Amino acid sequence: MRKFWLVLVVAGVALAQERRPRIEVDSYLIEAEISPATQALAAKARVSFTPQDEGSTAAVFELNNALAVTQVEDAAGRSITHSRFTQDYSVRLNFPEPLPKGVPVTVTIHYEGRLTGREESPIFGIKFASIQNDYAFLLYPARWFPVSGYSADRFSAGLRITVPEGYRVLASGDGKAEPPSGGKQAFSFEYARASFPGSLAVVQGEPQRVLSEGVTTLVHFRGEQQKLASAYGEEVGKVMAFLTSLYGLPPRAGLTVVQTEDGAPNGYAAPEMIFLSPAGIGQQVNPRLVANQVSRQWWGMLLSGATRNHIWLVNGPARYSEMLYLEQVNGPAALEAEARDVYIDALTVTDPPVMQAARLEDYSPEFWAVTASKGAAVLHMLRYVIGDENFKKLLREFPDKHPWSSVTTDDFSRAVQTITGQNLGYFFLQWIESSGAPEFKLDYVIYRRQQGFRVMGKVAQDLDTFRMPVELKIETEGNPEQQRVEVMGTSSEFVVDTFGRPKTMVLDPSHRVLRFDDQVRVAVAIRRGEMFAEISEFNEALREYQKALEVHRYSSLAHYRIAEVFFLQGNYQAAANEFREALNGDLEPKWTEVWSHINLGKIFDITGQRERAVNEYTQAVRTKDNTQGAQEEAARYLKEPYERKRQQRG
Repeated sequence: MRKFWLVLVVAGVALAQERRPRIEVDSYLIEAEISPATQALAAKARVSFTPQDEGSTAAVFELNNALAVTQVEDAAGRSITHSRFTQDYSVRLNFPEPLPKGVPVTVTIHYEGRLTGREESPIFGIKFASIQNDYAFLLYPARWFPVSGYSADRFSAGLRITVPEGYRVLASGDGKAEPPSGGKQAFSFEYARASFPGSLAVVQGEPQRVLSEGVTTLVHFRGEQQKLASAYGEEVGKVMAFLTSLYGLPPRAGLTVVQTEDGAPNGYAAPEMIFLSPAGIGQQVNPRLVANQVSRQWWGMLLSGATRNHIWLVNGPARYSEMLYLEQVNGPAALEAEARDVYIDALTVTDPPVMQAARLEDYSPEFWAVTASKGAAVLHMLRYVIGDENFKKLLREFPDKHPWSSVTTDDFSRAVQTITGQNLGYFFLQWIESSGAPEFKLDYVIYRRQQGFRVMGKVAQDLDTFRMPVELKIETEGNPEQQRVEVMGTSSEFVVDTFGRPKTMVLDPSHRVLRFDDQVRVAVAIRRGEMFAEISEFNEALREYQKALEVHRYSSLAHYRIAEVFFLQGNYQAAANEFREALNGDLEPKWTEVWSHINLGKIFDITGQRERAVNEYTQAVRTKDNTQGAQEEAARYLKEPYERKRQQRG
């Protein structure tokens, strides 16, 4: 059984990675023919790379297991022997003589195969390549061409892709279409900058061209998603204009947005391109997804992490761009709500540290929690520490001073120091290189003075190396007072003088610090349970929900989630009990009330108690809460009983 919190790279594969000779790919020249009718790809990739080790006799590339290598040649056309290792999707080239360190090498790899979208993906469970009769998409993570230094080693690329006449190819860079010949047509693209080009789409028909905020977006949607093409183009323009005001000019103003298919990631960004799945597109424009993917033209394409241990510098800013855009559109309250969700998600994984993200499985929930959510949390805390003006200056200057390059956390830390004049090494040591989060305990004594009052107190927490300025809010008989307290180590003393008599004191009232308290522990446990439930690890999910109830026994959300699990397992009595507990709890969030009534109604319908079912649906209607279409759902089952879905026999 896959352990959710220990999703690390398989040990054997990790060891194989360590033994790989180090190389840096400089460029690709790829010629490929795509056949939609047979879902086939035939290609040759001319790869120029530079060995980083002295005397190496091999080079290793990752290539999709659905593609078979037929021949490998050196620059002189001599054959190079090669070996295939399917366990880590790799191809090892064996050279007859040692390769001098630092001297460029060129090889041409010929390969072919079928990419139907049903093959096992190099990233488990997520589809990054699919060739269908009327469209195709081949994305960089699919390893549809030989890859080295995945997501870290930047490269330039030239593509020449041949498809049947009537199809078009979309890819990054300057492109041109060659005249059709023999029922086929070739499209060429040149991307001269070192980035992550190589993702492409094959489409039919013309795109919808949308001009918004001075930005032209080409949108290629199919089927029912076509009705949203104009709205998505409008949103891309708005997001691009907003992010340009934050980060400076993008590599290229215009973008191409392409629909993929079910099973693909909700969004994937390549230079000048964004790929969206039907689930990501949804029934209405998803501003979060648009902001996240558009931001990657700066954070990911223009600059990127030097290794996967620094990939938080891509995923963190992308997630924070969502937050900044929602703040722009909906106001400061939206940012506060987003920050709370990001902090909770970040705390679902307390190990490994952000700086060891390479240990985590790509695209796993843990990977996103550490690199995206905690990365965004770090940026939000940094904004608080250095102030809005310095933070905005940092966001603009850092991409501008590191264009088309790989960056490290040290580069980012130095940029902070240059802008603020402060050495915040302790900040990055705590939040990037270390793991864990504090839980504050506040003790204080109030003394009367001749004029006013003096508060002498102590802040305790468990992390010995912790250091962070923390806001202290003092409610008095007059106006509230606020002061920053430097919390350092496991015990920090402070003294505050006030004019009015202090009534209560709250540490970090705005929850700027990534930390635990009882409320957060409940939310984190529930979030972990939800993640387990998504992969049908129901026993683990129930354990997490019970942890939430141990902290807060009246949590309606915890009881509701437990009820959901029992309902899915067909344990209707236990489910009914938990839905009742949800109704008797704190009713946070509010929607737990309406949906508990609806689900109780379903249980009574299943067990042949129609009158009781109607009573529950009626109570659901009376709440007037229409979260996720609750009112339509209740009205539907008032008209006709709910029927349990029968499982098909395998």
